[in-house]
Amino acid sequence: MAHRPSAYQAYLLRLWRVEHQSRCEWRASLQSAHSSERRAFASLEQLVAFLRETCQSEGPEPPQSSGNAVNDE
Repeated sequence: MAHRPSAYQAYLLRLWRVEHQSRCEWRASLQSAHSSERRAFASLEQLVAFLRETCQSEGPEPPQSSGNAVNDE
């Protein structure tokens, strides 16, 4: 059975640069505001891949909330 994300996710995002093989690279971590679980990422690409996977949903769109909707126009 596929995991369905909750309609609301909240994270503390931390970003920092490190020097690796004479290049500066970004590292990241996300800490869940709900469970305090922390995940580390060796690249921004890994962070984005995790967020995409977490936000994918096979179910119907969640109902619109009143007052705090984000407009993507």
